[in-house]
Amino acid sequence: MNEKMIKLVPKLNLGTSFVNRFEGFFICINTDFNSSYANMNESAPKYDIVVIGGGPAGMMAAGQAALLGKSVLLLEKMRHPGMKLGITGKGRCNLTNQTNLDDFLRHFGKNGRFLKPAFHIFFVDQLRSFLSSIGIPTKIERGNRVFPDGVPAPRVSRTLKDWIIDTGVIIKTLSPVSKILVNNGKAEGVKLAGSEIVIHANNVVLATGGKSYPRTGSTGDGYLLAAEVGHRIIKPQPSLVPLEIDAPFFVKIDGLNLKNVNASVWIDRKKTSREFGEMSFTDFGVTGPIILTLSKIVVEAIKHKKSIQLSIDLKPALDHLQLDRRLLRDFHQFPNMSFYNILKKLLPSQLIPVCMQQLKIPAQKPGSQITGYERKHLRLWLKDFHFPVTGHRPIDEAIITSGGIDLREVHSKTMESRIINNLYFAGEVLDIDADTGGYNLQAAFSTGYLAGISAAIVPA
Repeated sequence: MNEKMIKLVPKLNLGTSFVNRFEGFFICINTDFNSSYANMNESAPKYDIVVIGGGPAGMMAAGQAALLGKSVLLLEKMRHPGMKLGITGKGRCNLTNQTNLDDFLRHFGKNGRFLKPAFHIFFVDQLRSFLSSIGIPTKIERGNRVFPDGVPAPRVSRTLKDWIIDTGVIIKTLSPVSKILVNNGKAEGVKLAGSEIVIHANNVVLATGGKSYPRTGSTGDGYLLAAEVGHRIIKPQPSLVPLEIDAPFFVKIDGLNLKNVNASVWIDRKKTSREFGEMSFTDFGVTGPIILTLSKIVVEAIKHKKSIQLSIDLKPALDHLQLDRRLLRDFHQFPNMSFYNILKKLLPSQLIPVCMQQLKIPAQKPGSQITGYERKHLRLWLKDFHFPVTGHRPIDEAIITSGGIDLREVHSKTMESRIINNLYFAGEVLDIDADTGGYNLQAAFSTGYLAGISAAIVPA
C-alpha cells in the first residue's frame, strides 16, 4: 500500500479507477503513486486551500472552506482521517459541554481568552446543530457533557469524513508533509515527505494535532513545520494524563473505580487544587476524569521537582462531625459485628484490606470495642486517604498535549499567522488545552471552523 495513493471519493464519482469498500468509505486507489500527484505541480492550477491534518479541526476547516466554493485538498499522513477522533472518550466521543461561555473559557486557564472570537462564531449550539444536520444527534449527560446520541465515536469520525467528501474536499491519505512553502512572507503550498512532490495553494491550514496518541498520527509534526517557518513553539508536555503512584497497596486496588469522591492535590504541603467526581486505580497509579483534570497542575509540579501528595475524600457528602456521628451510630447499632464487616457498609471491598492495614485495627474486633481513638483515625482516613505522586505517564498516553504554537504569533480573530501570510492554524497544534469534559474537542471544531472560513475569504 505504500506505493499507492488512496483518495476518498463520493460514491457516484467512480471514474475508471478500481473502487473498493474500506471502513464505510468508497476508496479510489491509483496504482501509480507518483503519477497521481503529477497534476499538482506547476503545470496545474493551484488549490485554493491545502489543509494539513485530518482530525476534527482539519476536517472542519476543509469542509467549511469547500462550502464557500473553494477548491480544497486535505492531506492526511495516516491511512484515513479522524483516527484519534474515532477512539476519543473510550469510544463514546465527548463532543462538547453545554455550559456558558465564561465557564467554558475558564477550563482553558490563561489562554482561554484567545478562543473568544472562535467561540463567538461557532460555539456549542452551532456545533450541535451542525452535527445534527449531518446525522449525529447529541444528548446532554452528567456534568453538562454532550455526547452523540446512539452514535459511537468511530461512526462520528466516518460521518465527518463523508461530510467533507460531500462538500467537494479532495482527501489524500498516506501523504505526510515535510515542508510548508513560503515565498516573500506568504505561504504558497507544501512539499510532501519522502519525495520531490510540491503542491501549490493560495492558503495553507496547519491542523496536525499534538503529540499524544502517536499511533493515530499525532506525532508533533506540526510543531516542526511551524518552527521551520519561524514560529515559536511552547514546549509540548502531556496534559490530561494518568498519574503514577509508588505504593505497595496499589496491587490490591488495581481496577477499582470510585464515584462521587473529592481528590485534592497538595504541593509542598499546600493544597492547590480539588476536583469532585470519578477516578480509577491502576497497576501504576490513578486515572479517570478528576485525576486527568488535576494532572495539569501535577505535571508542572513534577517538572519543578516539588513534593506532591494526592488526597482522596471518600465521604465528601459528610463533614467531619456528620461522619463521626455516622460511625458512632454504626458501632452502637452493630456492637457484635466485626470491624471488617462494618467497613463493608462504608467502603468498596477492595479498599477494606488497605484501610485495616493502614489503621492497624484487627479485622475481627467487634464494633462495641472500637475505641474513640480508633474511630477518630478511621474518620480521618475516610476523609484523607492520601499517597505520594511520583510521576506521570508519558506524553503518548496523554489525552491531549499542553504547549504548541505560541498564541502571541496567531491572530485570534482569523487563526492566521502573524508571521506568515496565508498560513492558518487550528486545533491542538496551538498552545491551547483544557480540562476533560468536551472542552478540547469544541476548541478543535471552533478553531477549525474559523480557520476554514478565514482562509476561504482571503483574496487570491
